[in-house]
Amino acid sequence: MKFTKMQGCGNDYVYINCFEEDPQNPGELAIKLSDRHFGIGGDGVIFIRPSKVADCMMDMYNLDGSRGKMCGNGIRCVGKYAYDHGIVDKTEITVETLSGIKTLTLFPGDDGKIEKVRVDMGTAEFRPEMIPLNTKALAAIPESSAFKNGECVKNIPVTIKDKTFGFTFVSMGNPHAVTFIDDTKTLDIVKYGPEAEVHELFPEKANIEFIKVNDASHIDMRVWERGSGETFACGTGACAAVVACAENGLTGTDVEVTLLGGKLYISYDKASGRVLMTGPAVEVFSGVI
Repeated sequence: MKFTKMQGCGNDYVYINCFEEDPQNPGELAIKLSDRHFGIGGDGVIFIRPSKVADCMMDMYNLDGSRGKMCGNGIRCVGKYAYDHGIVDKTEITVETLSGIKTLTLFPGDDGKIEKVRVDMGTAEFRPEMIPLNTKALAAIPESSAFKNGECVKNIPVTIKDKTFGFTFVSMGNPHAVTFIDDTKTLDIVKYGPEAEVHELFPEKANIEFIKVNDASHIDMRVWERGSGETFACGTGACAAVVACAENGLTGTDVEVTLLGGKLYISYDKASGRVLMTGPAVEVFSGVI
């Protein structure tokens, strides 16, 4: 089977072109291919499939074999692969995901291959039942009573081990809990991330974003992704972080997000709730396994 290894800000996946390949048991396959010692290595596997409603479909699986709905860094690489490998011949395309159809704008470099991609990530979702959150567990936290349904539920105190974090909840196709800390560099993310991911508030687990706000247009971010652990970057997480920052009045709506693997540029339209993400997409290598 042919594969291509790609990464966006260090968030790396193995890509399988299902226009040409017919892989079976994708969850099991994702576990084997994602293994960094006995497989190819990656944060998961993304199958690029034909679609009846878009130019192609992104079908993603995390490294633990669980199926993901959406990945911002992963979908940028889908756009690059589709253009560079001849699945599409245009620079504005649509990609079907389990979180809906996303529109991508592709930016070729001097060599004619795609260097960066802007993704219309859709609308930020604040309704607890749609994120989803365990509404009974949320209601048990007194601070949650101040929020009406449809409003951003923010700065809710949640104790993880020996520390209480103020979480703001956003879905960008995946459930996210965003918290603000003083320093991302000294954060013991392995201590807090795994327990936060599976907290009773999150019936489908959650991605946990730890954010340091530098100024109104720059933030630092580390992320613990459900099913994958800490990753170098998370596109939907960066979007959720900027939405949370803006809703908490900590930044503006056009923000540069610095992650372990690089930078993403996020624009949030508070009136419509729509979020745009721009960032790099890189092909690392191809092979046969």
